[in-house]
Amino acid sequence: MKALDTNVLARFFIDDPDDVESRRQRPVAARAMRGPVWVSITVLLKLECIMRGFYELSTKDAVRILHALCGLENATIEDRDQVLTAVAWHAGGMDFADALHLARSTRCDALVTLDRGLVRRSSKLGTRPLAEHAR
Repeated sequence: MKALDTNVLARFFIDDPDDVESRRQRPVAARAMRGPVWVSITVLLKLECIMRGFYELSTKDAVRILHALCGLENATIEDRDQVLTAVAWHAGGMDFADALHLARSTRCDALVTLDRGLVRRSSKLGTRPLAEHAR
């Protein structure tokens, strides 16, 4: 099994026909995806950031790609169930990084934050654990 870097996943999932480098690298990324692969949480976090920032994809499209990746039979996703929980919360309006922080904090009573927006979104989505404002 080989671990994948973010750029391989980005080239595999995102078609950028105007970019010569992308057209050259896409088949290489597709070959890298053929065998058993490992995808870490940190790579997923960076992938979502690139999708949102560089490629300016919508949340809906980013969620679709993350679901597709998690559904690949040959891909082992670090803490897959927590990632899928975070993807669902992201689809519900939460920032993906915040959703991952919460989803990976299941051994805790709460995620303490100074971000009032995160507290509101956590409460609205009924996350477990909840985000709570630091006092």
